[in-house]
Amino acid sequence: MPAKGKHRRAKSSSLTRGLAAAGTGGAVLVLPLLGATAASAAQADTAAKPATASTTYVVVAGDSLSKIARDHSVSGGWKKLYDDNRSVLGDDPKLIHPGVKLTLGKKGSAESTQKPAATRASAERADRSERTTKLTAEPAVAPAKKTYTNDLDGWIKESLDIMAQHGIPGSYEGIHRNVMRESSGNPLAINNWDSNAAAGTPSKGLLQVIAPTFATYHVPGTSMDSFDPVANITAACNYAAARYGSIDNVNGPY
Repeated sequence: MPAKGKHRRAKSSSLTRGLAAAGTGGAVLVLPLLGATAASAAQADTAAKPATASTTYVVVAGDSLSKIARDHSVSGGWKKLYDDNRSVLGDDPKLIHPGVKLTLGKKGSAESTQKPAATRASAERADRSERTTKLTAEPAVAPAKKTYTNDLDGWIKESLDIMAQHGIPGSYEGIHRNVMRESSGNPLAINNWDSNAAAGTPSKGLLQVIAPTFATYHVPGTSMDSFDPVANITAACNYAAARYGSIDNVNGPY
């Protein structure tokens, strides 16, 4: 005879409903059932926490914020890198010095890594455009102008530099030798007694050049005054090159 209802199993509790019985034969293995909602929530929680690890970079010679941001794929470009390190860089992002330690990927910057690819690409194009504009707008620094002493040594050296620009041959020794013979190094020397003087064109200056010769062989960029030491030397060397091949080949009156 079947048993009366007094031995009937009590109604399953909520905990029991969360278990499943699985087995073979008489053995029973009780396993917890994870709801799909709980699993999804765990995955979403993991995905919602982007990495915020940061690294340190030490500036070396030749670096710029744009180069560092580009080489290390800093999201947000050099502007973000500057904002993250403004406390160590100061108010001018162009003034970075070797040895300065920069933080790359500072906490809080992870949000920018989640921007759509199109937005990041647009920002990178703008950054490249700004760098190009700066390179175009900032004129190259002109090299310092060379200076010369105001004496025979300086006059000869300046003349040699001008001669080199115009392809006129000659050496320091050749010029100095002829200057000392012609004028003893006096830039205001003038010959008022030879045939040229008698013809009304006295020889003048360091290398005793007459006016017609000076006018014909004057080198552009030098003074039109034949007493000017640099103009006088350069014109005389130009004349000597045309007639003798070089002032170095002149060893007497010419």
